[in-house]
Amino acid sequence: MQPTAQIDQLKKVAKQFEAVFLRQMIGSMRSASASEGIFDSSATQQFRDMSDSKLADDMSDKGVLHVADLLVKQFGARLSGSAATTAAGSTTKGETP
Repeated sequence: MQPTAQIDQLKKVAKQFEAVFLRQMIGSMRSASASEGIFDSSATQQFRDMSDSKLADDMSDKGVLHVADLLVKQFGARLSGSAATTAAGSTTKGETP
């Protein structure tokens, strides 16, 4: 796999991770409220969960918390390093680049 394709895939997965993280965070904040509304039911709870999920996806796409950026920075360096060592390893075996 090409290094740029790996970086693109890493960015996609990092955004997905940030969305999951945000869903968990929003869900925790939502459950921290002790009061129940007069109109609360399983249907409104399901709608609220879907709304929270959409909100988390939108926040992730905008990069609000920059978690995805930090993951790409950390793991992208490892990908670049592994590509560099692979290239260096092939030239040290007597092959031409």
